[in-house]
Amino acid sequence: MTQTDATFRKIIHFDCDCFYAAIEERDDPSLRGHPLAVGGSAEGRGVVATCNYEARKFGIHSAMPTREALRRCRDLRVLRPAMDKYRRASKEILAIYRSVTELVEPLSLDEAFLDVSATKLFGGSATLTARDIKARVREQVGITVSAGVAPNKFLAKIASDWEKPDGFTVVLPAEVDAFVAALPIERIFGVGAVTAAKLKAAGFHTCEEIRARSRQDLKQMFGALGDRLYELSRGIDHRRVDPDSQRKSLSVETTYTVDLKSLVRCTEELDLLITDLASQATRLKSGDRIEAVFVKIRFDDFRKTTVERRATAIHREQLQEMLTTGVARHARAVRLLGVGVRVVHDDYLLQMALFDGPAAARQSENGSPT
Repeated sequence: MTQTDATFRKIIHFDCDCFYAAIEERDDPSLRGHPLAVGGSAEGRGVVATCNYEARKFGIHSAMPTREALRRCRDLRVLRPAMDKYRRASKEILAIYRSVTELVEPLSLDEAFLDVSATKLFGGSATLTARDIKARVREQVGITVSAGVAPNKFLAKIASDWEKPDGFTVVLPAEVDAFVAALPIERIFGVGAVTAAKLKAAGFHTCEEIRARSRQDLKQMFGALGDRLYELSRGIDHRRVDPDSQRKSLSVETTYTVDLKSLVRCTEELDLLITDLASQATRLKSGDRIEAVFVKIRFDDFRKTTVERRATAIHREQLQEMLTTGVARHARAVRLLGVGVRVVHDDYLLQMALFDGPAAARQSENGSPT
């Protein structure tokens, strides 16, 4: 099956609602209605992988340290992840998607893009196809998925998050311009907390405000991200649904409107970047494993340097040492700062590294129980 021209694509983004927690509630109905999180131990450096909506009322979210989550909600039930069970459910869901189209791009165990442009189901209606898939997942797997239907991946992903849980939002081609104009900048793909703060400091709060600036202005202010800001603020996204995609790295970076003139300032920004990176890393695909971490620096004279180390998890102390090493190489003000991970495909180890830190990953590599 081939993909149609970007102008005529019908893309659906499906995102399981609180996936790990939903599977646990499905298998143990007594957990329903109570604050629940799935993640690592509070005794180590464990973090929350996901939590249900009862827990979210306390401000708990993915990538939050488990210790902090328990401080916010003393009645929080924390379960260790049962990855084999989640993988089985994920395969069942993917089988439903692939019964509709070959063009399925899984992003993680719990979300995927589908290109249904060429499907003949329901007279070619992407809306009816998405509704049918939602019903089949609920009936066959026992959980809910939120769906977004739109002409491209960017808009479909935003739409699926619009009315969670069990959401369903359709953005028709004629509605794209108005829909995107009103979007807050936090909704733009690639804009985390750090970049959002920089955009707001520059006077940008919505996509409509970004549209007022030229592509060149945005590139000057935000580097490579400027190109994406220009296009996405107009609802333009030419990316295809790629069934064979495999991530090799994941990173976050910020170009600063005011250069960072000391290691202390760089360290302050590093902590924000690490939070963004850890949050995004929880969305890596099942089987992706961290094999290295890196710090990227661009100085005020536009020279670049990258410091990279082998690692199995995102570890703040290690990244701090790498930042110190990188900044010392040129002893100049810093214009851009980024952190990231290199990823290889392996099974199970990534989740343990994220939930419980490097020690858990080493145990898993040695075959010890976790």
